[in-house]
Amino acid sequence: MTPTPPVVVGEPLRPLAERLGLKWMASPPAEGLWLIETAEGLAIAGDPAGYGKPLSADFVAGKADHRRRFGGGRGQLVAKACGLARGMTPSVIDATAGLGRDAFVLAGLGAEVLMLERVPAIAALLEDALARAGRDPEVAEIAARMRLRRVDAGDPRALLAAAGEARFAPQVIHLDPMFPHRDKSALVKKEMRVFRELAGDDDDAPRLLEAALDVATHRVAVKRPRKAPPIAGPRPAHTLEAKTSRYDLYVHRSLRN
Repeated sequence: MTPTPPVVVGEPLRPLAERLGLKWMASPPAEGLWLIETAEGLAIAGDPAGYGKPLSADFVAGKADHRRRFGGGRGQLVAKACGLARGMTPSVIDATAGLGRDAFVLAGLGAEVLMLERVPAIAALLEDALARAGRDPEVAEIAARMRLRRVDAGDPRALLAAAGEARFAPQVIHLDPMFPHRDKSALVKKEMRVFRELAGDDDDAPRLLEAALDVATHRVAVKRPRKAPPIAGPRPAHTLEAKTSRYDLYVHRSLRN
């Protein structure tokens, strides 16, 4: 699927359209997706029948708040995969940040996290969510450990440059490439449809993995559906499985050293 950029809608967002290089309109178009300002913050919307509710990133309320309070701490699969399970707190680059859900979990457990997102509209959602989180007394400390860069993580030079700007060693790189989602719920299907229209298919997942292996100092953790094949390339050293997903771990050296 070829990526389709959304239209930015509304006079207050005209400067954002110019900054992102996206088309601006005064009112929503008849079809497709559009970037709007809502009472809850910046969101990507479309026809509700096809796309569901407006999509936004949120680190203060909803699922993020519930997971922060009751998600299971360092026992969570993403924490184990990124090496936070045994008292260690490595620095992490989330090279396919999406809506920042995994990045927020890792930052909430004390890790410094650099989020990389190559789709301008999704990066704008993350930027807005970080700003709102920074003003919230309960999560401002977590948000302060999160940074965002709009960059193609499949380019090793861009990935290295982003890591250099973060001013920490890229000990762990977290990857969650797009994959056909097997969840049958309508909500998940509609959310994934939005992502696919914005980002296309991650046909370059092997390039992402290759770049991550070049840059990570200790390990690369790749999230996959549990029954999906590994990304083409080197064989993972270890695998961590849960009910519906797993992590393939590519290890350069132990985080204990």
